Amino acid sequence: MVSAATWIRYAVGKLQYSASIGWKNYKGGQITDRELGDTIWKNFFQGKLTCLHYIKGEEMAPTLGDQGVTLLVRKIPWVDPKKVFVGDVVLLKDPINSEDYLVRRLAAIEGYEMVSTDEKDEPFVLEKDQCWVLADNENVKPKQEAKDSRTFGPVSLKDIVGRAIYCLRTAVDHGPVNNSPFSMDLDSPVLEVELDVDEMAKSHKA
Repeated sequence: MVSAATWIRYAVGKLQYSASIGWKNYKGGQITDRELGDTIWKNFFQGKLTCLHYIKGEEMAPTLGDQGVTLLVRKIPWVDPKKVFVGDVVLLKDPINSEDYLVRRLAAIEGYEMVSTDEKDEPFVLEKDQCWVLADNENVKPKQEAKDSRTFGPVSLKDIVGRAIYCLRTAVDHGPVNNSPFSMDLDSPVLEVELDVDEMAKSHKA
């Protein structure tokens, strides 16, 4: 049973999410100022903070497995360095093919100095709103198979659409995703309220 304190934390997070969605739509010209309030409350009462996403591939093994997994993703409509943190497993738009999505670990954000193991590469500092994402699997070839920032370079924080918070490999093999400690604390009320393993298992493609 979800405690009152958890419900309060969840409601606060949902209100912040709803306000972010409304403001983003307003700034994008999708709604008028008169519709802003209705949009916020509609998302608060009817929307969810999470969605399901299926991925297959060995790039994030062993963290997520390599046989195809269903992820519970916490949606983040307006990403900045205060909403995602180094160590988080994030869902982002593929920089090479904008119609696809990748799941990678956030390794660095704006202000970090990046130093390559290849002496031919010059060090550089990530600029504002830039981040560096990496595959977890150390056995894949960095520039040929990993399909991460070692291939396509820095990506915009705006390309991140959410954070993976729960992983289902099979109906009996599932659990929370290992993110940064701060994010895991932030996401704990969302997991308690919105996690439905049966629903994840029904939509699982493996």
